[in-house]
Amino acid sequence: MMPHPDAFRYSYQDKEEVVLWMNTVGPYHNRQETYKYFSLPFCVGSKKSISHYHETLGEALQGVELEFSGLDIKFKDDVMQTTYCEIDLDKGRRDAFVYAIKNHYWYQMYIDDLPIWGIVGEADENGEDYYLWTYKKLEIGYNGNRIVDVNLTSEGKVKLVPNTKIQMSYSVKWKKSDVKFEDRFDKYLDPSFFQHRIHWFSIFNSFMMVIFLVGLVSMILMRTLRKDYARYSKEEEMDDMDRDLGDEYGWKQVHGDVFRPSSHPLIFSSLIGSGCQIFAVSLIVIVVAMIEDLYTERGSMLSTAIFVYAATSPVNGYFGGSLYARQGGRRWIKQMFIGAFLIPAMVCGTAFFINFIAIYYHASRAIPFGTMVAVCCICFFVILPLNLVGTILGRNLSGQPNFPCRVNAVPRPIPEKKWFMEPAVIVCLGGILPFGSIFIEMYFIFTSFWAYKIYYVYGFMMLVLVILCIVTVCVTIVCTYFLLNAEDYRWQWTSFLSAASTAIYVYMYSFYYYFFKTKMYGLFQTSFYFGYMAVFSTALGIMCGAIGYMGTSAFVRKIYTNVKID
Repeated sequence: MMPHPDAFRYSYQDKEEVVLWMNTVGPYHNRQETYKYFSLPFCVGSKKSISHYHETLGEALQGVELEFSGLDIKFKDDVMQTTYCEIDLDKGRRDAFVYAIKNHYWYQMYIDDLPIWGIVGEADENGEDYYLWTYKKLEIGYNGNRIVDVNLTSEGKVKLVPNTKIQMSYSVKWKKSDVKFEDRFDKYLDPSFFQHRIHWFSIFNSFMMVIFLVGLVSMILMRTLRKDYARYSKEEEMDDMDRDLGDEYGWKQVHGDVFRPSSHPLIFSSLIGSGCQIFAVSLIVIVVAMIEDLYTERGSMLSTAIFVYAATSPVNGYFGGSLYARQGGRRWIKQMFIGAFLIPAMVCGTAFFINFIAIYYHASRAIPFGTMVAVCCICFFVILPLNLVGTILGRNLSGQPNFPCRVNAVPRPIPEKKWFMEPAVIVCLGGILPFGSIFIEMYFIFTSFWAYKIYYVYGFMMLVLVILCIVTVCVTIVCTYFLLNAEDYRWQWTSFLSAASTAIYVYMYSFYYYFFKTKMYGLFQTSFYFGYMAVFSTALGIMCGAIGYMGTSAFVRKIYTNVKID
């Protein structure tokens, strides 16, 4: 049966049907563990059904399961308390309701795309008797011919006794409202939470850190390089005997090895390409979210992100392919495949694993087969071809090695150095400052995803992204400078990993957040949480690593350009 043509329109004539969709029901503390509303033994109203289909990919992936409530609601037509159906409460049904009430289940409905939440029932103090709310009292505000506000009050507490009949009733009251249609989502936003002093303070704090780090980097560059260049030009005038006695040291010693290809160039260039793409996606999605209020449409944030990710695939191909070519890589087709599928494989692999658990739980989060096929088609028929285009452009436009110094035929041995100059130590310390600059924002982002807050302060997110980039680049430049001064030329992986180690700190923070800031429980929610947090942290790490490497690469090129070498 085709959906009712008026079900998805926003303006109504008087007495025109308004559809109340039942979405999902689930435990209050586990936001992602949701089931179909009618998986609990609720009864349906008498009106014949209207089928609903997934309008967008994002909706299907987020487990939106709209089902018609069967309630008769007409625009501006008040309904007195009316019984719409009755539940025959046998033992099985009572047990289902008792379980739901014990676990604080609540349900979500939609009227005209406005979400409404209600609680299933409650237990008395000593937890012996359980009560079901049976009366849905709807108050709907309208402005002209549009719905701008919906409130639900649950009343009619009925004790759950086996083998009784429970009557479910509803009433509808229409009232005029001054809320503009454009502003009807404002009541769901929580300004006091997001525009808290701590939020402003953290941005200011990170900003001061940026100024300090940029100052530090420019000081290192100015002082050291000036001293080194002065000594260099003086040596030009000495004869050979004096020059051999000169105290040659530090980063200039490795000029013949610093532009040697990194170890494992194939994986390295694929990671850099993917990181550049994630950065582009983050930037574009945040800008779109700042211009459009994406939170007003179900699943639109996810749909936008998938679309933008597919569209920015040439970025991945360009940076990954050109870097691989500059490092003298031969197997460019293999590199292109790995670069294109690195992130999608990670996300799909995690989703696939969690999907098994969702299917086992009969949760609405289980991704339908058709949606999986659609995502695979996007990977093979959109992402891969665009990646190929980017790779070919990258190889042809900037694939020639153009290093300021020649690379020696034989790599020089790396001298012994102090323990804190070892790449492993530098990598571990490199992520601390970038993490420090974003962790307050992480709290707000986590809370909006794992609890019931709508994230809407994308200006903040943009600022934090910019701050993160600057901090990451400064930190990796400082780390790389120390590494090169210790005459260790393995700077490529070190610069990537010291920035990417931010991800380890973010993942550690997510453990703290899970145990101290949420009340989640159960296998489903826990695997969902740690699975997707791992994906989020890894993607963030790859992005930071790529940003760190790009900045450091420019820095290394700069300092070796000015060195005069015979």
